[in-house]
Amino acid sequence: MPTFTLTVNDATRTVEAWDPEVPLLYALRNDLGLHAVKFGCGLAQCGSRLVLLDDAPALSCIVRLKDVGARRVVTPEGLGSPDKPHPVQAAFIAEQAAQCGYCTNGIVMATVALLRRIPRPTREQAQQALAGNLCKCGSHDRVLRAVQRAAEAARG
Repeated sequence: MPTFTLTVNDATRTVEAWDPEVPLLYALRNDLGLHAVKFGCGLAQCGSRLVLLDDAPALSCIVRLKDVGARRVVTPEGLGSPDKPHPVQAAFIAEQAAQCGYCTNGIVMATVALLRRIPRPTREQAQQALAGNLCKCGSHDRVLRAVQRAAEAARG
């Protein structure tokens, strides 16, 4: 069975995969126990499986394990902890920007990527950056408030 060495949440991890074409999502959830990355639509259209690959948003459901290589993978577990959440996680908590919560981790990851690219995004830029993340509960306004709160927190 092929073995892959990954850098996930700043730790070197080894994964065995029966098929190098297997999506990164399965290695994260099944082999590494990182369950914040959700399996959503199965069609790469919902954004719930978003991770960061070298700080860029990537859908772990379509990134093949063999294609990760030396790139750094960050999952929601790698951002913060319940005791010390990442500023974006803290903003989402403060704005109560989740209802069912299924989409939240993907949206948080997209927001982190956005704020690294554009530290002070407009509402329209935030909407555009989050367009690939579907939320069927309708918490969009609270999500956008959380993005703005996180941007303000980053400014100090």
